[in-house]
Amino acid sequence: MIQQKQSVALILVAITLVALGILTRFVPHPANFTAIGAVGIFAGAVMPKKWAIVIPVVAMALSDIFLGFHSLMVFTWGCMMLAAGIGLLIRQSMKPRIILLGSLLASVQFFLITNWAVWMFTPLYSKGLDGLFASYVAGLPFFRNMIAGDLVYTAALFCVYALALVLVQRRQRVPVAYLKK
Repeated sequence: MIQQKQSVALILVAITLVALGILTRFVPHPANFTAIGAVGIFAGAVMPKKWAIVIPVVAMALSDIFLGFHSLMVFTWGCMMLAAGIGLLIRQSMKPRIILLGSLLASVQFFLITNWAVWMFTPLYSKGLDGLFASYVAGLPFFRNMIAGDLVYTAALFCVYALALVLVQRRQRVPVAYLKK
């Protein structure tokens, strides 16, 4: 019975994370200020390992059905998988400083990889270092928004999670450390 309740709870959390990732891509927002990176980080840190990478990719795939598929999806979706991988590393020590660094790292890897891909695989920039530099310069406003979005949504997700752990502990009168296992 307890295992069944835990499975239902995990499924509800996964659905909520996917819905949050999708919703923040559809509501009006500054470019790249979404929860999708934070969803990847959080899923990696908290959800079962086999679900961690799937959750942000499902959110990206479902929202891209409506937003449009593009030739660089392998890079954007891959970056969300890497964000989940960063979350998997965070799971060892979920301290605020580590979570903050993980969020920043997720933003940086997305910026570096996706702007490189735009430079490499589209005709928008010359194929020399000057074109690569121009691609990164053009991406800076999006990078700023990505950092802000990742930080805000990551903080929100982990704060809600910490609060939920405390509330469950009070209700069940079990140590929080036991619930994290």
